[in-house]
Amino acid sequence: MNVLLVSPKFPDTFWSFTYALSFIGKKSAFPPLGLLTVAALLPRGWRKRLVDVNVDSLTDTDLLWADMVFVGGMAVQRQSAGQIIARCRAANVRIVAGGPLFTAEPEQFGEVDHLVLDEAELTLPAFLADLASGRPQKIYRAAGFCALHDTPVPAWDLVKTKRYASLNIQFSRGCPFNCEFCNVTTLFGHRSRIKTPQQVITELDCIYATGWRGSIFFVDDNFIGNKDYLKTELLPALIAWRRDKKGCVFFTEASINLADDPELLDLMVLAGFDSVFIGIESPDEVSLTECHKFQNKNRDLLACVKRIHRSGMQVMGGFIVGFDSDLPSIFQRQIDFIQQSGIVIAMVGMLQAPPGTRLFDRLQRESRILATFSGDNADGTTNIVPRMGLDLLLDGYRSIMQQIYSPKNYYRRVRTLLGELKAPEIRQPLNLQRFLSFFRSAFRLGFLGKERFHYWRLLLWTLSRRPRLVPTAITLSIYGYHYRKICDLHIHGAG
Repeated sequence: MNVLLVSPKFPDTFWSFTYALSFIGKKSAFPPLGLLTVAALLPRGWRKRLVDVNVDSLTDTDLLWADMVFVGGMAVQRQSAGQIIARCRAANVRIVAGGPLFTAEPEQFGEVDHLVLDEAELTLPAFLADLASGRPQKIYRAAGFCALHDTPVPAWDLVKTKRYASLNIQFSRGCPFNCEFCNVTTLFGHRSRIKTPQQVITELDCIYATGWRGSIFFVDDNFIGNKDYLKTELLPALIAWRRDKKGCVFFTEASINLADDPELLDLMVLAGFDSVFIGIESPDEVSLTECHKFQNKNRDLLACVKRIHRSGMQVMGGFIVGFDSDLPSIFQRQIDFIQQSGIVIAMVGMLQAPPGTRLFDRLQRESRILATFSGDNADGTTNIVPRMGLDLLLDGYRSIMQQIYSPKNYYRRVRTLLGELKAPEIRQPLNLQRFLSFFRSAFRLGFLGKERFHYWRLLLWTLSRRPRLVPTAITLSIYGYHYRKICDLHIHGAG
């Protein structure tokens, strides 16, 4: 059996880093971890190829070779997934699809031969058994959630890791919280299901054996869902693993209560974590109550962010405008919070309702669902009818993005962060591309860019005040270029 696994293209989004990748000689931000895991679940005797259309072209020769094509992806990859499915249909090759996009909206993909949905560890074996007996079904669903102890090591041999800016790994699935707009618990449940430390170490060994020495993203939706296990099992194992290793810094996603645990912060930094994405959402307590973001309430969010910065981890923040309780003042409040916090990587989006969430169900009952969910939190669109009115929300959202990603305000935030951030204990080793990235940024940002004054001012300030953080300053300057291009594409162009 010849099996072709195809990862659809990501559009230019906040997290695609499209306009930053050329500075470091990379093709895409992350490899398709889900499809690599699916590949490892397929029978060993099958011949497997993976085409990530973010780094390679899907050719007619690929489709002629394949007996079956597996397509997986997220909502933001919808357009590319549809194009791939159409090409497979034209080539008369059997299509199997799964992942969050297809699991959330299976009714939208009638042209797919087999929908293997939910967690592949549970549904893929049933499909393979039926396929072997000649009776494969149209749809496969799971009644519950899998134990991650049975999840195999992803098939890293199917990709060229050097084409990517970062590699990825998963330790846990599920989140103990119940945010109204989030589909994580719909897909993966409330209980934090975890891999053993040995599983994680084995996966890291496989990544390290490829020659990888760069950043590794723990893709868990809430890495700290089981704090005790982290502190007693996984983090000590990671600290031990890196004693004879070079490079390989980690980053992940977590909830704001990370700031409440100094021991956990210290252990994560010792293990090699240098940044964490946190859903801040809003500085408004009423909005936090509305969306059931109770873990963010009754606390000084600014102080929490700064506590994490001082520990040695940079906070990347998610923010939302358009809650029913939001007043017109929320836009300036968001700008003020972001600037004061020193959160440089601030992903601000208008409220959207993913299918399967309690928010989607509520707004559907109120006839307030407008369009298909895009999956892109920062593309200047929404699929709901906002209570404040769409025009007011759009204008306010554009004002936020224009202000926080103006060179003056962006570079000011970088200085705020670097003034507070504890210098990292563990750093990526200098390689040719990272060395060249300085000269590329100096030319494109320092000489050609409209931000040239702010760029050189930041570098001189960092050299004199925080010299160990110069690589971070250059990296964030490059990210700023990407974010401004995204604003030009989605925000300024939409205005």
